Amino acid sequence: MTLAPLRGFWDIQSEFDRMFNDMVGNLFGRRRVGTTPETPLWAPPVEVFARGGDLVIHADLPGVTLDDVDITLEGNTLTISGTRKGLEEEVSYYLRELPHGAFRRSMTIPEGVDPDSIKARLKSGVLEVVLPGAAAEVAPKKIAIESGEGAKSIES
Repeated sequence: MTLAPLRGFWDIQSEFDRMFNDMVGNLFGRRRVGTTPETPLWAPPVEVFARGGDLVIHADLPGVTLDDVDITLEGNTLTISGTRKGLEEEVSYYLRELPHGAFRRSMTIPEGVDPDSIKARLKSGVLEVVLPGAAAEVAPKKIAIESGEGAKSIES
């Protein structure tokens, strides 16, 4: 048995926000989670995959510039946040499905990731965050159990 590198990866709050947006947000013609009407907050869609032994996160951020996005790591929580600006001129929308305003997506990353080795780049509206070595599978360690009759090893 091997340990899955993505175990505990998703931040529960972000997943509940995403599910709420998918179910309820569409009923009202919008896809956002807001703390207040003045400060709407949305979560960008992401895909996470292994490339070699690296864990790679792609976040869809169309229309977001490099100056408008931040990536932080606090403990084992990686957060992608920033702002997507709307149109600057005054317009009358017929349909508005593209989110704008503040966004945030947090996720728990595997333990042991060196923060200084994390790389990120924004290209063609896709933010790519690479966590080197984070997708490597870890083999289980055998633990010896002692009893009055001798020692026995088991797999954990």
